[in-house]
Amino acid sequence: MMKFDFAKALLKWFALHGRRDLPWQLERNAYRVWISEIMLQQTQVVTVIPYFQRFMASFPNVQALAGATEDAVLQHWSGLGYYARARNLHRAAKMICSEYGAELPRDIELLNALPGIGRSTAAAILAQAHGLKHSILDGNVKRVMARYHGVSGWPGQAKVQQQLWQHAESHTPDQQLADYTQAIMDLGATLCRRKRPDCDHCPVSQGCEALKTGQVDALPTPKAKKSLPVKSARMLILLDHDNQVLLEKRPPTGIWGGLWSLPEMALDGDVAAHCQQQWQLNIGGFEDHQSFRHSFSHYHLDITPCRVSLKNPHQSVMEAGHRVWYNTCQPEPGGLASPVKTILNKLNED
Repeated sequence: MMKFDFAKALLKWFALHGRRDLPWQLERNAYRVWISEIMLQQTQVVTVIPYFQRFMASFPNVQALAGATEDAVLQHWSGLGYYARARNLHRAAKMICSEYGAELPRDIELLNALPGIGRSTAAAILAQAHGLKHSILDGNVKRVMARYHGVSGWPGQAKVQQQLWQHAESHTPDQQLADYTQAIMDLGATLCRRKRPDCDHCPVSQGCEALKTGQVDALPTPKAKKSLPVKSARMLILLDHDNQVLLEKRPPTGIWGGLWSLPEMALDGDVAAHCQQQWQLNIGGFEDHQSFRHSFSHYHLDITPCRVSLKNPHQSVMEAGHRVWYNTCQPEPGGLASPVKTILNKLNED
């Protein structure tokens, strides 16, 4: 009996049903593929497309990205989440310009060593931009490999991941690397979905172990769930006499690193004392608004917006580059944390 050819069947399906008109596939080069691959980490294609188009319009090449300010880069990322991706892009662009003559290296080890570029992302860039034979193992491919080969165990475990890499490499063809790389990502995104997979139309269902054994819904094995802790904070809407809002720039690492945010304080703290201690501001009064929840991968944050009127707004101690009075009708000073955008939009509506 002839062995089923996974790559051949997948490429045949891709020729008929694959996604070929994505923005990063047009005028394809290593820079555009790199930006798209980073944006697509943890984010769906439909969400990424407008961000990618705006990003390319402002930073059409690696020199433009390297020469931009971090605020400008984060502003174009605002709303995409996982902001370390944007900071790493910016750092890597500077390194590419200073160390590699403004060309992304074609050596996978050198590419992998750049900030924010892991093994799978480096492989995806080289396969799609240059047709080099490298295997990828993003979230979609992990799911396809786990089901096709019946691999149990959470894919985040090193032992399981090693198995999945071996399977991914065994199927990678010698030709049509750009198409194959896109095809296997498309398969996971459109048919071999996490929920409600469409096995009836899958081009490789013939050899799928999970389908044979009735384990499609059980694989890949999910990570053991644990309840997320809940934290709370009050976000201060400090308004001057012109209804400008005080924003602070967050530290470069950690949650919302490098983004502009409303000042935070403990929910049970004294608002008047906090404003006096932090900024030498005297308040006329404050009002807490309806709380809402913002969830991260490792905890929930319950945010209470607090509108504060100030008696002496411009007598505060300001740190150049770290604090700014922001007119919400003007362009953003840089990237804004997502909950802050929500609060400021509500402020404008009111």
